[in-house]
Amino acid sequence: MRIGVGVWTVGALVLAFLLLFFVLPVGQVFVIAFLDADNSPTFSHFSAFFGQALMREAFFNSLYVALMSAVWATVLAVPLAVLTVRFKFRGALLIQTLGVLPLIMPPFVGAVALQLIFGRSGSVNLLLQDALGITLPIMEGLNGVVFVEAIHYFPFILMNLTVALRNIDGAMEEAALNLGCRGWRLFWRVVFPLSLPGFVAGASLVFVKVFDDLGTPLVMGQTNLLAPQAYLRITQVGLEDPLGYVISVIMIGFSIAAMALSAQVLKRRDFSTLQKGGTGLQRRELSRWGSLGAYAWIAVVLLVTLSPHVGVLLLSFAKVWSFSPLPDAYTLAHYATVFSESTGMIRNTLLYCGLAALLDVVLGVAIAYLILRTQLPARQWLDGIATASLAVPGIVLAIGFLRLFKGITVPGTEMLITGTWVAIMLAYAVRRLPYALRSCMAALQQLHVSLEEAAQSLGATRARTIRRVVVPLMGGGILAGFVTSFITAAVELSATILLVSADSQAPMSYGIYLYMQSVAGRGPGAALGVLAIAVVAVGTYVSHVVVQRTQALTDRAH
Repeated sequence: MRIGVGVWTVGALVLAFLLLFFVLPVGQVFVIAFLDADNSPTFSHFSAFFGQALMREAFFNSLYVALMSAVWATVLAVPLAVLTVRFKFRGALLIQTLGVLPLIMPPFVGAVALQLIFGRSGSVNLLLQDALGITLPIMEGLNGVVFVEAIHYFPFILMNLTVALRNIDGAMEEAALNLGCRGWRLFWRVVFPLSLPGFVAGASLVFVKVFDDLGTPLVMGQTNLLAPQAYLRITQVGLEDPLGYVISVIMIGFSIAAMALSAQVLKRRDFSTLQKGGTGLQRRELSRWGSLGAYAWIAVVLLVTLSPHVGVLLLSFAKVWSFSPLPDAYTLAHYATVFSESTGMIRNTLLYCGLAALLDVVLGVAIAYLILRTQLPARQWLDGIATASLAVPGIVLAIGFLRLFKGITVPGTEMLITGTWVAIMLAYAVRRLPYALRSCMAALQQLHVSLEEAAQSLGATRARTIRRVVVPLMGGGILAGFVTSFITAAVELSATILLVSADSQAPMSYGIYLYMQSVAGRGPGAALGVLAIAVVAVGTYVSHVVVQRTQALTDRAH
């Protein structure tokens, strides 16, 4: 089949964007990490990295925090998933919904609230001290980072494991029961192994997200991890410091390794069953004591995991909150401060994230169409390159931007590209492109090609068919992709913190971080955090509504 000029042009433009704003910046990071001062290949920078006690400590601390966060996220998520899927529960859907809520709050925002609730002088320890004379070191040192990260990211395991459990063939469980396998033995020998793909997918996501996180350790004053060290090396030592690039390469390597290891764990093992969906595991009745125990556990988990939201909300209204279980007085002054001082941050967030999401859906539609509707050579590479950004931490992409575009000015001006808000917007677009792409791919896969053929048979050109038929029918998926990209970009801090060159460019995520650096600013910071959570929550709700309505329309059409 002949490939038109338009297809080649679109493919070239998409590839040029990915190369210029993703491949080349990340490539620069790798090149500098392996080049000596005279531009000759070397591994000496890596030797220097592991030769420094601080760097070795940061490396092992990052591994410890990521692994322990995945372990504690598992402790939180697995019982919730199993109880709500395998047993008859009133409010099971509500429990699962509440269990996903931590994802709508940036972890660095929740860290401050958790310090007020579980810190050394927080609400819980003050009450324990008065009642029992003891305190719990929950928020101390690296374990405090683990606590915050586990609470924030455990929904990744919960969502993936819930889906996997629902897809297990109930006949497998019935066969095991008939053979006398019951209780914990049934779970560990049959149910959990069959749901392992969902668990591994969620756990690997938790590991990668925690390993790459910058904002939470910085807010909690824990700089002896890799991401904070990369940030400090670039901002304090400079762009010429090779150790910042070495840390970046190590972070990318571990992100890729975690994904590859999760795939390897599942390789050559068969998890398929004959039936899925409605014929899955039978929901069983719990005994009275079993129900009490289950509800008690769920209540404790939800109280802990939703405590950051409560803490941020209270802090945003607190006039004084120090050495007391609850604020001593309440005020609306923090919101007044935000609306008087930070309207520019809110406006910047809407501008950057809106443009980034718009760019993402344009690229997503283009890539999806090229892959599913054309015979463009090597078109699958576009999907691979775009999706690869999931494995690249935001701080690494930002470092690549600073290095690649160093000294380059905007055409016709003397302003550096990295000194403009456009660099922030482009970083958001690259980081969130996979989310929009997946939505657009799913939407186009549900659109039968015969509709396009009918339009072309009536004389419409390919371009007109795409504009008048394909894009309108993909509307639900495009909107869902736009909203997903927007809300996830709205809480991006890792790339933002390096690319913001002036306070006038700061979006809400950076503003929250600045406010949280001082005790006096935590009230306004919490108020701004509440607004950010509201933006993400509304966006999440809208995306779910759009997806459900689109699915309903599709079902009626069929």
